[in-house]
Amino acid sequence: MNRLTVCRLAVLAAALGFSAAHAASIVTSTGATINVSTMSGDATYDGFIVTYRDGTSERANGTAVTQNVTAAVARAKLDVASQKTTPSNAVSVQWKRKMGIGADVVRTSRKLNRAEAVALMQQIAADPSVAHVEPDVRMHIVKDVVLNASKTAAVGTSTPNDPYFSYQWHMRPGTGTVETIGSDTTGYANYGGSNASTVWPSQDGTGVIVAEIDTGVTQHPDLNLALANAGYDFITDATTSGRDVDGRIAGGWDTGDWTTGALGCGTSNSSWHGTHVFGTIAAMTNNGVGVTGAAPGSQVLPLRALGHCGGATSDIADAITWASGGSVPGMPANANPAQVISMSLGGPGMCEATDAFGSAIAGAISRGVTVVVAAGNDSDNTANYSPSSCPGVITVASVGITGKRAFYSNFGNLVSIAAPGGGIYANDDVSQSTQPNAGFVWSTLNDGTTVVGNPIYGEMAGTSQATPHVSGIVALMIATVKAANQPALTPLQIQEALIASARSFPVNEGAPIGEGIVDANAAVQAALNAKLTALPVALTSGAAVPVSGKAGDSLLYSITVPANATNLTIRTLGGSGDVSLYAKQTVPVAANGFNADLSSAKPNTNNESIVQTMPGAGTWYVRVTGVKDFANVQLIASYVAH
Repeated sequence: MNRLTVCRLAVLAAALGFSAAHAASIVTSTGATINVSTMSGDATYDGFIVTYRDGTSERANGTAVTQNVTAAVARAKLDVASQKTTPSNAVSVQWKRKMGIGADVVRTSRKLNRAEAVALMQQIAADPSVAHVEPDVRMHIVKDVVLNASKTAAVGTSTPNDPYFSYQWHMRPGTGTVETIGSDTTGYANYGGSNASTVWPSQDGTGVIVAEIDTGVTQHPDLNLALANAGYDFITDATTSGRDVDGRIAGGWDTGDWTTGALGCGTSNSSWHGTHVFGTIAAMTNNGVGVTGAAPGSQVLPLRALGHCGGATSDIADAITWASGGSVPGMPANANPAQVISMSLGGPGMCEATDAFGSAIAGAISRGVTVVVAAGNDSDNTANYSPSSCPGVITVASVGITGKRAFYSNFGNLVSIAAPGGGIYANDDVSQSTQPNAGFVWSTLNDGTTVVGNPIYGEMAGTSQATPHVSGIVALMIATVKAANQPALTPLQIQEALIASARSFPVNEGAPIGEGIVDANAAVQAALNAKLTALPVALTSGAAVPVSGKAGDSLLYSITVPANATNLTIRTLGGSGDVSLYAKQTVPVAANGFNADLSSAKPNTNNESIVQTMPGAGTWYVRVTGVKDFANVQLIASYVAH
């Protein structure tokens, strides 16, 4: 195959590009919040997302919103009266639209520097009718290392006749079998594979819809594009979409995301990122051509939310709402609501429940939709990035063929699970210089440099590629449960099953990247196991709950901690036997406690205690595991509310 190494290296530089902001949110005297963590010192802002409280006039009236924000402009000293010496700096306001989450998008007549934008948001939030304000920042594809290769050449077999399946180590079992991929001269022990191929003889994901929010999709003979026209282009800004006028259009087609210097975001060719991700989820199998996807029988609903220079937070949030069957003003109802949403995109910022992303994702989860998000490619804590840090998402880190953490992969306690994304270098070792075929994930692509060209196959590496493996495996799990005539699992139960069934890492990763490596066959079996998918028992602060069980039993609980609470204390005491105690924020604790943030495991006692002086707000999961048989142990979780 042709090797375009120069292209591959150029994208690597971009993949490690953006750094995260670390500023905390501002809470005003009225109780409104302002998330400034997405803002950097040298960026400018002309879009803002404002959430008004229920029952206010602004909540239902765009004109009232304009008046409200215009008054805030004056208080921020950005209006004509305050800018007499430089009238061109005077700011006016335009209401753009109502979002599906109920927030409003407004634009200022010029871009504001960080200090001006923060001052304006503070004045907006000073109005008691406002609940939340944030800048409408741009998100980007989680840029992967990429190589395009020239094109060469169904359920019922784990070795389909797709000729490039031989390259797809990432779909095969991660059992350590030495594989030599393509033109490589060295074989590598495959410990990083997703094991999707083992499931295909019995399940391919038929009947499940996966919404892919990305750059859209291009025509490709190896993709089932039945829902491509049913998808949507959510980009509202003409410069970003490449269309002549602002506004959204039907169809999830990728018309290119190339950039030029004139756009102010660097120069690059079109990525065709969405086409590659689409193929990793659901490329058709056993059809004698190309590759196969993790859930080849599932259908992908492509939604274009990323174009030239990325995509607006407000557009992506609306795509999440619409994809999950929610209503978005000005848009037709989605006739094909998804059961899974896959997002290989993001940007800097700490996601909060009140943010546009947090609200849209919470809405999707409430409709029973599992949301899978890439952890990011910055070799940094994913807590500093959004939407990977949003409550309720399944955040995916990346490993290579040997099962080592890919050097670029984000990490942290918010990561749910790792999946094959490609380690790029020989032996998944960044100190090496060779970039073998085994270092990448193989899928569908396009050879156009700017506009759409010809369909091809090629390789990419990144958490962008790890994510669609998990999205496809979730589709396999959903289809398996349905075929067994069992009740549909909630998104939390799916996350529990993924964590419970994860394969252990072959080496100590050093940084947390989830409970283990996703294993499709184990995951579909876990999805059928009521013990592994038992919903957590809700705890009330200060109220004791009796727990009993056998050695090896593992019981899951949860407690919701409000904002500004302090001194979260979790204890077990009394009774008989021996238990261990584990706690973790946002992500369910694994049955063995391996992924816990905090633990207490004293020998030969059931008197355990965990204390977190400044706990983060949101859901904390608590796991009690039996070291020995235990009975009448009291579990108490409490916090001090402020």
